[in-house]
Amino acid sequence: MGSKPSPCRQLHFEEFKEQEEDFDIVNEGSIHDIEETSGLNSVKDLNKIHSSIPNETIPHIGMEFETEDQAWQYYLAYAKLVGFGVRKSKSHNDKYGKLIARTFCCSAEGKRGKDKRDGSVKAPRPETRCGCLARMKVNSRQTGKFRVIEFVVEHNHYLSSPNKTHLYRSHRSITSNLAVDIEMAHNVGIAPKVAHALMARQAGGRENVGFIPEDYKNYLRSKRTRDVKIGDTGGVLEYLQKMQFEDPNFFYAIQVDEDDLITNIFWSDGKMKANYANFGDVICFDTTYRKNKEGRPIALFVGVNHHKQTTIFGAALLYDETSMTFEWLFDTFTRAMSGKKPMTILTDQDAAMAKALASKWPDTHHRLCIWHIYQNAAIHLSSVFTEFKSFAHDFSTCIYDFEEEEDFVAEWNRMLEKYDLQNNDWLKRLFRIKEKWALVYGRQYFCADMTTTQRSESMNSVLKRYVNYKHNFLEFFNHFQRLLEDRRYEELKADFRANISFLALQYPCELLKHAANIYTPEAFKCFQTEWCKSLDAKFHDCGEVESVRKYEITLFKKGYYHTVFHDLLNDKFDCSCRKFQFTGIFCSHILKVFMMRNIVKIPSEYILKRWTRKAKTGFFGDEDSTVDTNNLDPKLVSSMRYRELCRIYVQLATRAAETEETYKIAKDSLLKCLKRWMQNYRMK
Repeated sequence: MGSKPSPCRQLHFEEFKEQEEDFDIVNEGSIHDIEETSGLNSVKDLNKIHSSIPNETIPHIGMEFETEDQAWQYYLAYAKLVGFGVRKSKSHNDKYGKLIARTFCCSAEGKRGKDKRDGSVKAPRPETRCGCLARMKVNSRQTGKFRVIEFVVEHNHYLSSPNKTHLYRSHRSITSNLAVDIEMAHNVGIAPKVAHALMARQAGGRENVGFIPEDYKNYLRSKRTRDVKIGDTGGVLEYLQKMQFEDPNFFYAIQVDEDDLITNIFWSDGKMKANYANFGDVICFDTTYRKNKEGRPIALFVGVNHHKQTTIFGAALLYDETSMTFEWLFDTFTRAMSGKKPMTILTDQDAAMAKALASKWPDTHHRLCIWHIYQNAAIHLSSVFTEFKSFAHDFSTCIYDFEEEEDFVAEWNRMLEKYDLQNNDWLKRLFRIKEKWALVYGRQYFCADMTTTQRSESMNSVLKRYVNYKHNFLEFFNHFQRLLEDRRYEELKADFRANISFLALQYPCELLKHAANIYTPEAFKCFQTEWCKSLDAKFHDCGEVESVRKYEITLFKKGYYHTVFHDLLNDKFDCSCRKFQFTGIFCSHILKVFMMRNIVKIPSEYILKRWTRKAKTGFFGDEDSTVDTNNLDPKLVSSMRYRELCRIYVQLATRAAETEETYKIAKDSLLKCLKRWMQNYRMK
């Protein structure tokens, strides 16, 4: 992201250009110039968007339509290209009841009416209307045709990129032709989710189907459905070649043994690499799950995106879990990600994994999963947990509660003495690696607020819904791809919601307004929680020493304080709790100082780009493949051609079947093509 702030739609306009460009890896860092933007979507900005779409699709004063519906369809198509939803607004009839004027407006027009339940609703729906004045008005008084007499182009809100506009209600509909396909799929027992995914593949993407899965379910809400299993077969190399053919940024690596048998497989597609570029500062790595016919460990590199959703950066099927295997895997992952290594990695207590990390990623901060620490403690200290009910609390205190090393060491020794554990071998070994699990040693390292590999564990749980022990390699790949697509669609919907709505503020103060404008809804919830904690915290100004002002902040019902330092010369803030360094979101202690000093905006250097609405600076769109098909398996090339032709045919058939005229044109053209092919085939 550049340093110059851009209006909302200017960002999305860049996506039009980026649809035909490769992803450009950007450096992680803080945003220095994010601020509330006024005057969104000026005429100048919209002119840039208009220059990227056909001129005949843009309304202008004086344009005429035979019917009101034609005018509506025209404005609807224009709205989809530009990136907003529409609805029909005011209308006017003559004395005979005939419609003579109609206004089509942006779906964000007006304001939501007062709800009588506002006082009792705990979680009100996000506001989607913001008084947008964009509209097109038509009138048929003069010529009998509906003539455009007013066209307001400017919007005062975020517009959506092309791959999100299909989520607007006005751009979703189930036509009679699509209804035939839905009912046919239902009659043969295909589940709605699977059928919708099939339609999305046929149409060239979910955004081209015309409706979303929820619309599908509503259409069939009175009918019964049953699950079906679908799959495909083939070789691993064929699958990987096919994926690279479809996505030139797809990366894979295969390690073979001396007998040329596959031992380890790693792969990462273009979108995984794009997400790693934006959110790869912290990763969780886990190999505990085995769900394939060969029983191989499945290794997942996962992280967290700006919506607090788990995202996958890469995956591997391993032969074993030795240090040599992990060294190959970490080297391969680094190569796939153009040499970029994470700042922090969270793993379980695996000696082979730790050895490989120390060898290949020595500059990456290695943290151990605290949940696994507890699990191992329950095994090795089961008698202590049973005999002493207070041990769990004391053990947890050592892990989480200290800000200074000497305090942690003193409390650890006190715990050993209290429970007579000075000679316990497991605790001795654990203490030798204390830098990897005690938070007193890890608060200064960014971890995106993660202390466990629970995201990997939860992803393994999700994986169970898609794959099982009966699946061979290719079946596993195919089902794993479905998991990726579902996760990415959830992210796309979160992007859409973040762009068109804002969370309701608990208090309408300027600092919260600024945070809500910058952060994604999930990141803002974390910020708002910290802000609420600061409200009833005690504040003590300790004075100024050498241009550094010191404050002591005590949270409600806490018996200890945290120290906040404010460097007055450089306007820098730091807190002894290190929450900002650890999570990238201000702690309640610093926010209390903000409140007392009447600071109403977050300083730009403390806004981490990865938590903002503008976190994803890269864009992956459809692009022409540059893969040399001469080097591919002829069967693979043939299947790729077949799928491409099917996609084009389905789009043609859907549109041509709407009228008798277009149906005849399409049918005659297809028959001519078939006849010509038959003639050429006979000549050969």
